[in-house]
Amino acid sequence: MNEDPRMINLSQTTDGRFAVSGAFSKLMRNVYLWMTLALAITGLTAAYVSRDLQLLSMMSGGMMLGLVIAELVVVMVLSAAINRLSFPVAGLMFLAYSLLNGVTFSVILLAYTASSIATTFFVTAGTFGAMTLVGFFIKKDLSGMGRILMMALIGIIIATVVNMFVASSVLDWALTYLGVAVFVGLTAYDTQKIRNIMLVHGHEVNDSTMKLALMCSLTLYLDFINLFLYLLRIFGDRK
Repeated sequence: MNEDPRMINLSQTTDGRFAVSGAFSKLMRNVYLWMTLALAITGLTAAYVSRDLQLLSMMSGGMMLGLVIAELVVVMVLSAAINRLSFPVAGLMFLAYSLLNGVTFSVILLAYTASSIATTFFVTAGTFGAMTLVGFFIKKDLSGMGRILMMALIGIIIATVVNMFVASSVLDWALTYLGVAVFVGLTAYDTQKIRNIMLVHGHEVNDSTMKLALMCSLTLYLDFINLFLYLLRIFGDRK
């Protein structure tokens, strides 16, 4: 039986690399393009809002809570209804989420110097880039590590809530360094998972596979953002 030429060939070439279709390559490029676009929107929005005194004065505690709730609603609806949404609508929702993130980040940026924020960004970008390359090319299955990291992340969330009442500086720093380690590992794990998903489902570029790539972009976007926030607590110089 003849193979569909659009199907991905999982056999290895003579130099040990996987031979994949053009659709796989295009979808993987889209994963990183959407992630980069979302990060740019978040960063530019945060920078703009942090310099607009009128906007900042409007951001009371109640408004900030509303923004956080709006972020959660957008990302939950996007994740739950992705199969029913068209790709353009899903893309707009992702960009809206990144914009809302930028607004909430503006308050965080006010607490740190511009130079330390820039330094942290470059450290984050370098670390993320290195780990996403590891995740893409490593042959070892990272599924086991991924499960451990997810459990560690749940533990960090619980411990962070507890520390709001305990207010332990030692625990706070321990959670910060643990958070960095977790998201460094998750970047590699998620990249490998995304690569494998695209190898299986990325036979052609259509509305469904583009939406799949979009959700993969959201995963890596969140890895980058969280890694940046934890590193900012280490490298950031408060004003």
